[in-house]
Amino acid sequence: MIDLSIIIVNYNTKELTLQAIESVYRSETNFEYELILVDNASTEAGLLDTIIDRFPDVHFIQNIRNVGFSKANNQGISESKGRYILLLNSDTIIEKDTLQVMMDYMEQHPTIGASGCKILLPDGTLDKACKRGYPTPEASFYYMLGFHKRYPNNPRFNQYQLGHLDPDQEHEVDSLVGAFMLLRREVIDQVGPLDEDFFMYGEDIDWCYRIKQAGWKIRYYPKAIILHLKRASSKKKPNKIIYEFYRAMFLFYNKHYRNKYPTWVTGLVFTGIWLKLISSILLNMTKVKPW
Repeated sequence: MIDLSIIIVNYNTKELTLQAIESVYRSETNFEYELILVDNASTEAGLLDTIIDRFPDVHFIQNIRNVGFSKANNQGISESKGRYILLLNSDTIIEKDTLQVMMDYMEQHPTIGASGCKILLPDGTLDKACKRGYPTPEASFYYMLGFHKRYPNNPRFNQYQLGHLDPDQEHEVDSLVGAFMLLRREVIDQVGPLDEDFFMYGEDIDWCYRIKQAGWKIRYYPKAIILHLKRASSKKKPNKIIYEFYRAMFLFYNKHYRNKYPTWVTGLVFTGIWLKLISSILLNMTKVKPW
């Protein structure tokens, strides 16, 4: 059986995708892996021909329409053969030892259901999404009001981004990011694949929530590092991206929190999401950076 199945979803990021694949094949590993590339009906020409020419071992899945991040990854998972599954963004570059370090870590810790590595942005700063708490109403309230910035070392005000946790130390966290998420196949068999109601945001948090509910641990492990060029494909349709970001908040709250909180809390949450959605779209239309 193949040890690791790596799934990359491409949507109009041809050059970045090729760069990501190249970084995978530069990896130094002592295990067998496969790479599955799912293209979401990109309009860029020549990707398949280039893949066949440069990376003939890649398993290529071509969609006739953009089915979203969740569904495309599920397509890859359904055709994968590995004991472990890695979701890897098309706009990432992994280091030579990233895969080996993470696989060794998972093999040594059988109670961990999913793990993620340290993810850096091009400017060298941490991609804060790589270790997160759940977006509970309280956590979201503090985050939206910017309390995490005013009090960066206060755990109460940093429940979502976990900014108070040392990024150079490993931690048990609530959620990882879909840009790099390593899971055991048995975990996916137990909790199911990604929820396809989430088009391109929130699916990773939802998956991690279900994994922890099933009794598995979620771990952030910074001894492996990748570079995340961040949102390369999302720049194509900014209003669509904004909409999907806030729609994912509605979906997650409805699915996991609505029955746990009184009606007045739900009303406040939904009002806040709508206000943020409207203001972000309006600010985006005027070319002002959304807050």
